Amino acid sequence: MQKLIFVYNANSGIGNMVLDVAHKLFSPKTYACNLCAITFDTFSENKYWKRFRESATIKMKFLHIDEFENEYHINTFKYPTILVAENNNIEEFLSAEVINKMESVEELVSAIEAHFKTKSIEKSENKRNLQ
Repeated sequence: MQKLIFVYNANSGIGNMVLDVAHKLFSPKTYACNLCAITFDTFSENKYWKRFRESATIKMKFLHIDEFENEYHINTFKYPTILVAENNNIEEFLSAEVINKMESVEELVSAIEAHFKTKSIEKSENKRNLQ
């Protein structure tokens, strides 16, 4: 079963969280994590994103850089990134370059929905071809 792993361009911890909130408030255009910026408002999760996340059929995991690198022992990605994990393999789904060009949470949701809609169509076509 596939799982999306979202890795924010930030480290975990209260101190880092406080710095991130301050950065969003005082200098939002230079904030280093566009994934954070489009999925979270200054103090809470974006409502559109939260509805999507809670209703999505694909499993999702959300990590900060330090958490991801400690758990998976991989440090080759540029952050933020969204990865697809399946059958002990991890590959990049949306790179930092792509995420950093996104202007809205709706754009992110559309990319996820388009990818997984295509994947499920491909799988059902492959199953049909085998029959």
